[in-house]
Amino acid sequence: MKSNAIKEGIAKAPHRALLYAGGLSDKNIKRPFIGIASSFSDLVPGHMGMRDLERQIEKGIHSNGGQAFIFGTPAVCDGIAMGHSGMRYSLPSRDLIADCVETVAGAHQLDGLVLLTNCDKITPGMLIAALRLNIPTVVVTAGPSLEGHCKGETLTFIRGSSEAVGRFRAGEISEEKLHEMEHYACPTAGACQGLYTANTLACLTEVMGMSITGCASAAAVSSKKRRIAFDSGYLVVDLVRNDIKPKDIVTKDSMRNAIVADLALGGSTNSILHLLAIANSAEIDLTLDDFEELSFKIPQIIKLDPSALPTMTDFDNAGGIPGTIKTLWGKTPELKNTKNIEGKTMEERANEAWVDNSVIKPFDNPITKNPGLAILHGNLAEKGAVVKISGVAEECFEFEGVAKCYDREEDAMKGIEEDDVKAGDVVVIRYEGPKGGPGMREMLAPTSLLVGKGLGKKCALITDGRFSGGTRGLCIGHICPEAVDGGIIGLIKDGDKIKIDINKRTINLLVSEDEIVNRRKNFTPKTKEIERGFLSKYAKTVSGADLGAICG
Repeated sequence: MKSNAIKEGIAKAPHRALLYAGGLSDKNIKRPFIGIASSFSDLVPGHMGMRDLERQIEKGIHSNGGQAFIFGTPAVCDGIAMGHSGMRYSLPSRDLIADCVETVAGAHQLDGLVLLTNCDKITPGMLIAALRLNIPTVVVTAGPSLEGHCKGETLTFIRGSSEAVGRFRAGEISEEKLHEMEHYACPTAGACQGLYTANTLACLTEVMGMSITGCASAAAVSSKKRRIAFDSGYLVVDLVRNDIKPKDIVTKDSMRNAIVADLALGGSTNSILHLLAIANSAEIDLTLDDFEELSFKIPQIIKLDPSALPTMTDFDNAGGIPGTIKTLWGKTPELKNTKNIEGKTMEERANEAWVDNSVIKPFDNPITKNPGLAILHGNLAEKGAVVKISGVAEECFEFEGVAKCYDREEDAMKGIEEDDVKAGDVVVIRYEGPKGGPGMREMLAPTSLLVGKGLGKKCALITDGRFSGGTRGLCIGHICPEAVDGGIIGLIKDGDKIKIDINKRTINLLVSEDEIVNRRKNFTPKTKEIERGFLSKYAKTVSGADLGAICG
């Protein structure tokens, strides 16, 4: 066992003394040492129920002859960090979390890990660490919240708060109604109820094979989730005994399986950033070309909140990820027969599954033949940009509008609130990329405000920043190169025409090449001077979004 390095031999007497100080006995010191990396936090609703899941995981580990050690990692709630300077810390926290898990597990020579995670950056951050360490690992995503209810209206976080603000601004609801809705939008612990980034990453983790069957969609407050936590703790000890490691599970084929599922489900655009970063950690050659290639082959078979009314509860009841695999298996050669941590092949997972095809549509009768996500190119995005097709109304697939430029999110919010943004405008928010932000903030607040004010189908929004999984509307993110790197998004002027064509996968600034050359001659990118601290280090090391915004 790897942990023998800290517990065997005469020279390790000091190490054993410290382990005995923690309450270990001569019996359990000989067992496999399993770390439970827990992102519990009272600050994060998606994580506040994890104390109970920690206990269940610990019971499972001890029941199968392992010794559990719980340690903590940071967690950021994107919803609370949204719309102000705090959002700059969200994406960088992914790499901070990866470093934390790697450091604790590596320093203490742990034999295996259970990664207890849930929200947006925590899941990919922990997966990155697991692949760096390559020790037996099981991921437990803590699960979605239940939906809220207010006087006969079913609410989710987005509908009950973010978009409700726009409805209030438009005079559709009163301030009292808004206050009432915000009380009921998030009634339980758990990740936000729709297919936002947290639940998207939970789904893709299960597809890749790093979580046990049914984990992704089981509600945070359910007995099913408690059983999954126990079984995950039990399983990781078997993985240690059989020396089954993350790189045995996370392969090029299993990652492409995750992309196939992502496209079929219409997941968050952030998943592209995170899958690229996970692949980099696993030393797998995965690029935007993989997403682009598969996007022409995979239809969307389910539509969940925020793009439609069904929630993760409905998805779980309809079969969840097993039902999705059953629907896709045998219908597309792109889904490969990989194995998960339980030793089950994709075919076996499909055969064991149940699916409600009224919610998860058949492959040959999908919601739409378009995929959930797509990569756009053009003079505005020479290295690519990302759109969540599942959140765009088909009548907006071709859109030509007039640029209204803002150099930070707060200015765009002010412009939308004060009605400077009109129907037919393309809102441009720049200097919000990984380097330029720094931190690549999410633009949920402006997109939700546009929808709430009735402009969701009448305006577009483009940015070198990114979007929440809760975003809907014609929103193009991850524009590369970003403005601070000299991207053409930094050269746009108010009044310029911009054309977006989702069917052709293009996004272009309708300005002559000579004009672009002339503008570039006088162009000096704006920079945000952050001289010290975490964000300063991040800005100096982070790559572009087209590479996954990876550090180092």
